Amino acid sequence: MTVAEALALGRARLAAAGIEGAARDARWLLAGAMATEPGRIGTMGPDPVPDEAAGRYAAMLERRAGREPVARILGERLFWGRRFRVTPDVLDPRPETECLIAVALEHPARRLLDLGTGSGIIAITLLAEWPEAAGVATDISAAALAVARDNAERHGVADRLVLRQADWCAGLEGPFDLILSNPPYLSAAEMASIAPELHHDPAMALSPGGDGLGAYRAIAGAAPALLAPGGHLCVEIGAGQGEAVSGVLRASGLDEVRVSPDLDGRDRVASARLGARPIRRPADGMH
Repeated sequence: MTVAEALALGRARLAAAGIEGAARDARWLLAGAMATEPGRIGTMGPDPVPDEAAGRYAAMLERRAGREPVARILGERLFWGRRFRVTPDVLDPRPETECLIAVALEHPARRLLDLGTGSGIIAITLLAEWPEAAGVATDISAAALAVARDNAERHGVADRLVLRQADWCAGLEGPFDLILSNPPYLSAAEMASIAPELHHDPAMALSPGGDGLGAYRAIAGAAPALLAPGGHLCVEIGAGQGEAVSGVLRASGLDEVRVSPDLDGRDRVASARLGARPIRRPADGMH
């Protein structure tokens, strides 16, 4: 079997399973099976696929046809031009989260805080972009922090990133110039109809239950005591949550609240600033 034949077979198999982007996914999976870059696959049409790689590819196609995400199958996700390890212990990073990075880059920081870091993509990406910055990243899951630690080492920022096991902001001390988070934001009702691929993510990384706004309330309530005067808070939000999350941010005393859309025009990032006169609010577990 040649590479061209393998790609055709993969496209047909995934399309028959109703997978959107079947050609793209087949290319990525074949590249993974052959331990090469996806961009090279298109130039390798007449080349033979080794038997061992063909076996791996067939198994990968079956997993994808069963609606397991490509990143889960390959064990890594490309994000902001860098490859990050992903495991069943962390959220599979979405391309939309790059919108959060784009907004964050508008607010250069020397010290940042990433809440609910998961695989570490947000903190690690920003530290890689800002060589003089340092940061703290928290997660309630020790297993997730192990993945983040591996990714930090992979991208050469481990010496500038402190990883803490914590429930959001509990036990943290500021000041931070920038606080970021991609928290769980699906409501309990939305969880009942999520796409099959999302069942491979940890449930607690998808939804806090209830109306889906619980994490924003916790983060916004603690942020004023942790931000430096003039510092910013940036959070990823779900489509249609712009107005509700903006209200939560304003109620915490933050100003200059702004909602930024993704490439499809949907609400994606809410950001706000702490005024020059810091607001100090007590928060459980903080000192």
